[in-house]
Amino acid sequence: MLRFILSRLLMALPTIVLVSITVFALIRFIPGDPAALMLGDMAQPDQIAAMRTELGLDKSMPQQFVIWAGNVLHGDFGRSIVNDEAVLPLVVSRFMVSAEIVVIAVLLASLIAVPAGVIAAWRQNSITDLALVGTATVLLSIPTFWLGLLLLLLFGLKLGWLPVLGYVSIGDNVVGGLLYLVLPVMTLVIHEAGVLIRMARASTLEVLRLDYITHARAKGLSESAVLWRHAFKNAFGPTWTMIGLILGNLLGGIAVIETVFTIPGLGRLMVDSIFARDYPVIQGCLLFVSLSYVLVNLVVDLLYPLFDPRVVAE
Repeated sequence: MLRFILSRLLMALPTIVLVSITVFALIRFIPGDPAALMLGDMAQPDQIAAMRTELGLDKSMPQQFVIWAGNVLHGDFGRSIVNDEAVLPLVVSRFMVSAEIVVIAVLLASLIAVPAGVIAAWRQNSITDLALVGTATVLLSIPTFWLGLLLLLLFGLKLGWLPVLGYVSIGDNVVGGLLYLVLPVMTLVIHEAGVLIRMARASTLEVLRLDYITHARAKGLSESAVLWRHAFKNAFGPTWTMIGLILGNLLGGIAVIETVFTIPGLGRLMVDSIFARDYPVIQGCLLFVSLSYVLVNLVVDLLYPLFDPRVVAE
């Protein structure tokens, strides 16, 4: 087990280095001069040159990367061009808002979709199976922004049950914060449940065809015991991987939902920073999202042996 953990950790290190280099390079390809943007249109050439020296932009690209990477390792992601605020605290505070929505949504979607997919596989080719597969196909085909707008129209404007736009922190107001989370979380749950139902069904069908399932049935075990005690654990492995991928994707791609519901999360911060050409914040957001994705997938890999012990044996 220790060897498995160490191998996964060592595999993550080159990925983190490559991600850091990619993020650094992408920002350098964006048109515009950060020094000129920071000083404004009235800045003189000598002022811009002095600012470029202060920011290290007069050095070669490899030197700039080494300086930037060293600062990042010490927790210094730079300062925002727009409001002169430290990037790391700003990104972390916005990330916590996004993570709050995404984690709740993925957890609820998993609790609903995984049992539904298992039941669909158990009742293969029945009315129940066709209904669940058809529903899943429809759900994953609906664009999230359109679904979010429909939910806003129905529950916010027509029925008036939930607040339409805005955000309140659960730490400040538990009831109010939960009310503001209902619609964005519901949007993500409805969409991602479709993906997980299909994945859980496919992996369960594969397991149900194996010999040990036939042997368990021959021993006289009930269908529910065969399904949940013997099939579910082995079938959940691939679904667990999909849950990790969905979690990582949503953490980095929730900008659409945050824009629809005007939520001050990391995706919204990245969009606003792109329009403002706030390079340090854009770079900080990209790096934080990329590292979060790598970390989520690393945790998924490390926990995978709980569902399939053969992974460690290999």
